[in-house]
Amino acid sequence: MNVNEETQLLNDELIATYLQDNPDFFARNPQLLASIRFSDNKRGVVSLVERQQQIQRQKIHALEEEITQLLTVANYNEQLFTVYNDLYLSLIESPDLSDFLSKLQLTTTQLLNLAGFKLYLTNKDFEIGHPTIVKTDCSEILENRLGDKEYYFGRIQKSEQESLFASTDVGSVVLVKLTEREKVLGFIAISSQDAEHFHPTMDTLLLNQFRTLIAKLLIQQLLKVGL
Repeated sequence: MNVNEETQLLNDELIATYLQDNPDFFARNPQLLASIRFSDNKRGVVSLVERQQQIQRQKIHALEEEITQLLTVANYNEQLFTVYNDLYLSLIESPDLSDFLSKLQLTTTQLLNLAGFKLYLTNKDFEIGHPTIVKTDCSEILENRLGDKEYYFGRIQKSEQESLFASTDVGSVVLVKLTEREKVLGFIAISSQDAEHFHPTMDTLLLNQFRTLIAKLLIQQLLKVGL
């Protein structure tokens, strides 16, 4: 930094300190406000008032966008709540495991407009003839993607896509660990073709309820077939 730059910085600091210590400076010198100009990349040179108005408009625009996003999320959550509520009532009345899994798949792929629904169970000492059941060994996915976590949101490797969905055309997934009394039953895998649909910052409030109830109802259905 040369002498001129140091002098400029010193002057800037002195002026900034003075204005902070004397907040009524412009009230005592209103004529200065009209003469202050700012360089704007888009509009050229603007006055202080114009600059303040521009900043205010930007803040209002940002606030409007935030409100719109919040309303969108609230509306989506309300729709999800309605779908989940109807699903729960339907699952409680499921006469068997096949019907139970079909309803889960139907709700996920059609009502929620997602690409795929799969269920991986850790107990392999049985045969369940349903297309949602993952036949391949996904214990490594369970360990690597979930571990001590309840959920995984995001993208997975092609090999993992093939193991879970028998396809490599998967954008993003949510993996939901199913547990009952600290015993890991397995996990649900739901996919979307949109690579950005499932992401790590997603809210899990409704999923927490979903995970708990599905695990309890799944246990009941497995007991019916002696598993």
